[in-house]
Amino acid sequence: MFPDRVLSGMRPTGRLHLGHYHGALKNWIKLQHEHPCYFFVADWHALTSHYQTPEVIEEYTFDTVIDWIGAGIDPAQATLFVQSRVPQHAELTLLMSFFTPLSWLERVPTYKDQVEKHAQFGRDLTTYGFLGYPLMQAADILIYRANRVPVGEDQVAHIELTRELARRFNHLFGREKGFEDKAEAAIKKLGSKKAKLYNQLRTRFQQEGDEAALETARELLADVQNLSMGDRERLFGYLEGGGKVILPEPQSLLTVTPRLVGTDGGKMSKSLDNTIDLRDTPDAISNKVKKMPTDPARIRRTDPGDPEKCPVWTLHQVYSDEARRQWVVEGCKSAGIGCLECKQPVIDAIVHELAPMRERAAPFEDDPTLVKNILADGCEKARDTAEETMRDVRDAMGLAFS
Repeated sequence: MFPDRVLSGMRPTGRLHLGHYHGALKNWIKLQHEHPCYFFVADWHALTSHYQTPEVIEEYTFDTVIDWIGAGIDPAQATLFVQSRVPQHAELTLLMSFFTPLSWLERVPTYKDQVEKHAQFGRDLTTYGFLGYPLMQAADILIYRANRVPVGEDQVAHIELTRELARRFNHLFGREKGFEDKAEAAIKKLGSKKAKLYNQLRTRFQQEGDEAALETARELLADVQNLSMGDRERLFGYLEGGGKVILPEPQSLLTVTPRLVGTDGGKMSKSLDNTIDLRDTPDAISNKVKKMPTDPARIRRTDPGDPEKCPVWTLHQVYSDEARRQWVVEGCKSAGIGCLECKQPVIDAIVHELAPMRERAAPFEDDPTLVKNILADGCEKARDTAEETMRDVRDAMGLAFS
């Protein structure tokens, strides 16, 4: 069984905002202390939709990494790297494209929606690259044999596609020459007692469908210390009646994302220019929140309102405690407080939250060499890990020429 490993990435779109922080980065910060984590800037993915403006990608990549570090991602805890600096991503994407059915890509739920959405901005996404971006997304995960992928609900379908592709790869290429003989030889390495138990559990699962026996056998293999990674994976595959597991199937780590509106009341988005950025100054934060729309029924200060119809209320859901939210509800409905008065606690909370982020980011803004060094180290580690996978993939596909 492969070790736990977390993989996630972001497209470089410029400076990050509160939506990125609450939607992903807070979870990344937690995960980096629990598992080996690989976080990458998806610059190739950016080209699938913004190929007409490649000149901004380098600047946006640096902005992304600086904001990660400012938010609390620690390069000493997690591996930070740039997708295009690890060419194995492209190699695995290409090799997987040879056996990926076209219909699997066409059925991705977001494909047609994104094509239509970007057409409004004059971008033609009816391209080979954009159709294949879910395949590259799968390769991003599988190249590190990551078994945990933090995603929101809208990305679960992409992880399921990745699982299907891993399954298909293992089915097509996992039957290495002499697999059964190698598996039987590996069983003998368990020792007579454990070998007998393994065979009994394997028989119970394959002949009777005993899931408990399967789980017990997996635990047995996980505890054995004297097996090579290759033998271990052969025995996991032999246990279930398949072949050697070369690309493990990842699991979604569902991230609960709070509803965070932009300064215009819509979804916070860089393309809509309605964001509160992680490195915004206190004055910028104050000005943005003060200009936010409120309940349209409150034309005058003395008009009562309804928090449920006010975009600022969604920020109180994130930044205010129960007592403060009760104060908002009572004050708004009775016109006991004005809209600016209601906004001030949100302003104060955001300013307080972002202050340490700006402080951590400042040295990296002043000296880009620090970012380059972090990425150089991260890319080297990522390439080493990716190459381990590719050696097995090439071997399985008959491409390991001596």
